[in-house]
Amino acid sequence: MSYSIERYLKTLELDKILDLLAEETTVEDALLLAKSTVPKTDINEVNELLAQTSAAHTFMSRYSAPSFGSASNITPYLLMAQSGGVLSIPELIAVAETLRVIRSLKEWREDCTAVDKTPIDFLFNSLVPNRFLEDKINFAIKNNEELNDNASDTLFGIRRKIIAKSNKIRDILDKIVHGANAKYLQEAIITQRDGRFVVPLKIEHKGQINGIVHDTSSTGSTVFIEPMSVVETNNEIRVLKLNEQEEIERILAELSAECGNFADSITASYKAVVSLNLIFAKAKLAYKMKAVVPETNDQGRIYLKNARHPLINYKSVVPITVSLGEEYNSLIITGPNTGGKTVSLKTIGLLTLMAMCGLMIPADDGSRIAVFGKVFADIGDEQSIEQSLSTFSSHMTNIIHIIKNADDNSLALFDELCAGTDPVEGAALAKAILIRLSAYGVKTVATTHYPELKAYAIDTDFVENASCEFDVTTLKPTYRLIIGMPGRSNAFAISKRLGLDPEIIDNAKEQVSEEDTRFERVVAALEGARRAADREHSKVLTLRRELEESKKKADQREHEFEVSKQKLMEKTRETANGIIESARYKSSLLLNELEELKKNINAENAAQTAEKARLAYRSSLKELEETADPVIEKNVSGDAVTKVEKGDIVLIADIGRDATVVDVRPDKKQAYVMSGSIKMWVDFKNLRPKSKNAQSTELKKTRRVTGLQSRALREVSGEIDIRGMASDEALLELDRYIDNAVMSGLETIRIIHGKGTGVLRKSVQEHLKTHRNIKSFRLGTFGEGENGVTIAELK
Repeated sequence: MSYSIERYLKTLELDKILDLLAEETTVEDALLLAKSTVPKTDINEVNELLAQTSAAHTFMSRYSAPSFGSASNITPYLLMAQSGGVLSIPELIAVAETLRVIRSLKEWREDCTAVDKTPIDFLFNSLVPNRFLEDKINFAIKNNEELNDNASDTLFGIRRKIIAKSNKIRDILDKIVHGANAKYLQEAIITQRDGRFVVPLKIEHKGQINGIVHDTSSTGSTVFIEPMSVVETNNEIRVLKLNEQEEIERILAELSAECGNFADSITASYKAVVSLNLIFAKAKLAYKMKAVVPETNDQGRIYLKNARHPLINYKSVVPITVSLGEEYNSLIITGPNTGGKTVSLKTIGLLTLMAMCGLMIPADDGSRIAVFGKVFADIGDEQSIEQSLSTFSSHMTNIIHIIKNADDNSLALFDELCAGTDPVEGAALAKAILIRLSAYGVKTVATTHYPELKAYAIDTDFVENASCEFDVTTLKPTYRLIIGMPGRSNAFAISKRLGLDPEIIDNAKEQVSEEDTRFERVVAALEGARRAADREHSKVLTLRRELEESKKKADQREHEFEVSKQKLMEKTRETANGIIESARYKSSLLLNELEELKKNINAENAAQTAEKARLAYRSSLKELEETADPVIEKNVSGDAVTKVEKGDIVLIADIGRDATVVDVRPDKKQAYVMSGSIKMWVDFKNLRPKSKNAQSTELKKTRRVTGLQSRALREVSGEIDIRGMASDEALLELDRYIDNAVMSGLETIRIIHGKGTGVLRKSVQEHLKTHRNIKSFRLGTFGEGENGVTIAELK
């Protein structure tokens, strides 16, 4: 018998998973595709399928799933249209709806700009919207039974004529119904028979209205007659109805031909829609299962971390962590009945098949799945002594098939291997089968009650024990899978808890061989050690969680501090910028005032103007200092001076600067001090004493600042030498000199520019012609420097 994976899919319940997948689809063909999904055995195909599912999962996490509307398989309609057939109205509506879905899916992907290129983009790129045909069909068709009046000009005209003639007939018949002949009618109504307007006439008055009888009531008491006055108009309506039907057929044929022209592109797009619907159904199922994409390999290595059986409610299922194909190739699972052995076995097999189908698996990140060429399973309940040999034979037949077809790229799963027969023979047979499969390199997982297989796992390399934990105290399984620990039967403990006579239990223990007793004691000791290790491990995990929580809180506090610091820095920058802008504004005002003073200065008011300039300078300087130091009140320590003399070194307390006393006003308790280039009057209470011999540290720190000085503090020469300078540089230096000369009260200045080529002299004199502070100028005379100097008179 050749190998076929399909025979094992139902055994591992993959069919139930595929039914769940089918429920997530919305397109009929995608549903059929889901139910017929078969695991892939090529790792590249598996990786491609998983990548597609992961991409859809990512789309859903950011944008939710796209809508697939009522897309349906319109391929038969398109083939018929392509061969010249005419589609019905419902068939054309199905084509239009599928085109709408194709277009909406294309637009949905284009709107998902946050997701870059993905493994399913080729499917979105395969979608070819056809808005022209979609709109044309929707414009022409009103509902499942009729076309719109505006589907064509001809159809509109025909229907308008039909309405007009119908109204004409109704007017004629309305006169009959409400006129003198009304007494002959069964009812005062107008109705239709075979598409012709008629009135119901009592049978006994059949001859009272001249016309054509079209029908009789079931009782025979009423005849439906078409009066002769409307026969001709009814005939005209009948002709118009035939024309209407011909026009409808023409429009449908035209729309069908359009569908046939685009049949290939629409068919290809529909196939992409089906594939996308299946992929997003996988992603939806993954969300419901809280599943992840596993790592894959083709070396037979399995590692399932907190794996959950997907058919058991996630709130009640106990996760298992299990590995295979790394440190060991065979795993022997033991434990009591209903303890979870079969569930663990099926979880390993089912999650492997799910991944091979491109489905995400219900496990934690970091899980690994091997892609096997062959997967085998022999799973069934343990047989009782009353069951016939045929059941054992059927299992053995399956096992023989597995042995014949398994290789080193196979996974074999056995539930209660070789049960249902003599325990001694069954155990020996099971051990021999496991040895053979191990020799083939088959990755094997088997559940059993045989103690011989527990010993086999302990004594054999690359074979490992596992057990499903059982709580003897509560007589209930915990469903935890413990790797490296063989399970105990717990029969004696369970029987004792249930109330079996202790004498019977003691008698039973005597029947157990010393070797088996020793083995059970070793297992019990191992289990006790394992429980102690678990408790210690739990404590370590608790401490680790607490440490991580503490670190997390510390990191959070550090982050909050950093954010607070950044906010404070930003606020400080804003404040500093405000101070700078204010200082700039004050400086600008000061310069403007000085400019005004320069304009108004003359010989008579020079002293008064200079003093005014000094006062303005000091006032503005004080404002700038206060702006730059926004502290309202300073806590100044130390005793203030009570007496100072010229030349004393003092500390200006509120600004923290050293200064030298230049002058003193004892009566006002003020000292005129110089700090760097700044001179000011300061109250004694703001000064702190320093040694007379101390040097001002501030003087060393200051740098020379070129600024405006009052005439009292300024010494300006009566001449300026600009020889050797370039014209631009000379004129700038000359302007600065003239300003200082004006502020110093000079009336005449001497500008030395040299004779040379005369270029500098010419530039100076051209400049002086337009200078606002120059009253007149002339070349020097003999003894003044002649052509090498210019004498200028200031305003």
